[in-house]
Amino acid sequence: MSMIRLNNVSKFYQNKKNISSGFNKINLELEMGEFVVITGESGSGKSTLLNVISGLDSYEEGEMYINGEETSHYTEQDYENYRRKYIGNIFQHFNLINSYTVYQNIELVLLLNGYKKQDIKDQVLDIIKTVGLEKFKNTKASKLSGGQKQRVAIARALAKDTPIIVADEPTGNLDVKSARSIMKLLSEISSTKLVVIVTHNYEQVSEYTTRKITMSDGRIIEDKKIKQVKEIKAEPLKPGNITILNKIRIGLRNVFNIKSKFILLLTVYFFLTFLVFSVYSSLESQKFNEGLAGNNYYFQETSPERLIINKPDKSAFTEEEIEQIKNIDNIKSVEKEDLLLDLQTSITDDELYLFGKVKRLESITEVDEGTLPKDLANGIVISGNKNSYQFSASQDRLIGRTLKLIDSYTGESLTKVVISGIIYENTENVHFDNFTIYLPNEIIDKLKVSFGVNYSEIEMKINNKIYPQIGSSLYFQVEPNKNVKDGQAYAFEGLNSYCSYYYCRGKNLKLSVKNIYYEDTASFRISKMLNKDNFRNATGLKNFENHANKIFISENDYNKLYNHGHFQISAFIDDLHNDKETIETIKKLGYNTFYMKEALSSENELLGVMRIIRYVVFIIATIALFFISYFIIKIILKSRNVYYSTIRILGSTKKQAAELLSIELVADVNLAYLLFIVLILLNTLSIIKVEYIQNLISYFSLKDYLLIYIILVFMSLLISTRYAHKLFKDSVMSTYREEV
Repeated sequence: MSMIRLNNVSKFYQNKKNISSGFNKINLELEMGEFVVITGESGSGKSTLLNVISGLDSYEEGEMYINGEETSHYTEQDYENYRRKYIGNIFQHFNLINSYTVYQNIELVLLLNGYKKQDIKDQVLDIIKTVGLEKFKNTKASKLSGGQKQRVAIARALAKDTPIIVADEPTGNLDVKSARSIMKLLSEISSTKLVVIVTHNYEQVSEYTTRKITMSDGRIIEDKKIKQVKEIKAEPLKPGNITILNKIRIGLRNVFNIKSKFILLLTVYFFLTFLVFSVYSSLESQKFNEGLAGNNYYFQETSPERLIINKPDKSAFTEEEIEQIKNIDNIKSVEKEDLLLDLQTSITDDELYLFGKVKRLESITEVDEGTLPKDLANGIVISGNKNSYQFSASQDRLIGRTLKLIDSYTGESLTKVVISGIIYENTENVHFDNFTIYLPNEIIDKLKVSFGVNYSEIEMKINNKIYPQIGSSLYFQVEPNKNVKDGQAYAFEGLNSYCSYYYCRGKNLKLSVKNIYYEDTASFRISKMLNKDNFRNATGLKNFENHANKIFISENDYNKLYNHGHFQISAFIDDLHNDKETIETIKKLGYNTFYMKEALSSENELLGVMRIIRYVVFIIATIALFFISYFIIKIILKSRNVYYSTIRILGSTKKQAAELLSIELVADVNLAYLLFIVLILLNTLSIIKVEYIQNLISYFSLKDYLLIYIILVFMSLLISTRYAHKLFKDSVMSTYREEV
């Protein structure tokens, strides 16, 4: 059975306008052990026939049999398997990897065909010795002479150890002596293989030829057997698949083997990394600034730097604990009276109404107009925008004006205050009508108690029966009264119905207060029962009806119930870019945190639309960067087309070649990313100072670095996939001939 048989096989080439014939109606049988020489003039079709025989090109008509198997149905994958099992190629222009050494060129074909690196060293060295290149094993192919290169090509074919060796003009670039040496070597190889050579110079090979085939105008005009050969059984190679480790090894070798290509690709990927960082940083910057805007309906002080802190066991903070939090890096200040930050009140008379935040009077040392109320017990200072309407309209008669301080929760007047001084705030917003009201400690304590009352639940226990507060209602409401002594309570006569024998005087009354911070219980002796007749004299209050069903206790006892220690404090972060590290430090100390920046919300629909637009712009910019990078990288990689065509000829599949390309490009992008990270570290450590880089990463967390890395690797894989799709056409020879 013939090794190769062609039955009326024709090859045509087609372009947009014309169809041309490579060869036409070829009938041919080639046997193992033959040294076949195909000769003829240029354009006679001899090289085309060799390419079809070697599976580098397909055919359009007839049938070719390989070891008795039909091939007309072959796909490109089938041809790949055929070349791997049967064909060793020797090219006129050598097709060596010039950046590889002699050893690496021969090793490559074995690695591609599934051999392990550690198992082939001796085999490669023996083959190098066979072709007489021991002294040049570590010499790059680009440094060899023509004869030496051709010997490497033959050694590579020998290493593959396939039953068929095809050579296209193997002596075309050699001197007479080198040509004779090469032909002698090929002749020796043919004793156990089928060797098919294409040459236009038959005289050079005539003494080794066993069969001469002459072609002209795409047809065989002579098929002459010169020597009889022994019948040899074909043993196709059984190649394995290239190992993952060898893929990585070859891919990484390709990263560095051509310095100019490596530098160009590294430069492109470095700038791609820089641009992706810049685009992503812009997105994060805008998102960060959005996070500083917005509002929160539960808090009045909505500064994004605010961090509310409490203890898991709801206990009060000690001064030592507060000091510990103050000393944490990136904490600008601590407000231990956290309630004051969200405490608001109003001052009013018949003509003026001012509403604002509350601060302690002792926190200021000077005013812009008037004086500090040093000797005035109910003196206050107000601050606000000088240009606001309410402020400016009454400005000439604010100093010395007496107003009522209103409890924001009950709407009742707590006390009267006198404006002693004014502080002007610098703001460009002339419609800014919020004010800050600086109050003395005694008045602030009243406000804090009022605040505590409205955020606490209270229950009364009398005669062993509990009467809980439901919302703001209680069977009997509790109020402070200056006429009641500590530890005592005045109750209305209606309470008698809850006591044994309808008599509560002298009984024990327990009041329990509960809120999110603490629970407290106090006991009182009911010392007086109130009715219309004794109400005014006992309490000093006039309006009996307005105070019905009240239980009065002393002001001091009332404050003790509602004004416990600092159960919640607020710390203010200095640098918001390092907020996560600061919060993590506080949590490690055992405290709970609530970050105001993450609690701010905005109902601005336009802001939501702009956020979507920014993400769309980021995606579009990333896609644009991908195509720009692909265009540049494609130009750089054009010089690699022959390399990837060559490894396919040597035994690599399209998939494996594409994987090697991906490994190379992913390695390049990893190096570029690592280089950029080193630049960032040097800038962070102030070894170099580039303000733009510092601003670039100021909004980044670890997940952002990881996300950008994933984006860059994904882009590199897309570039590789797209380029491989263009590069690896159906026919190896079309890829070899054409530019992508």
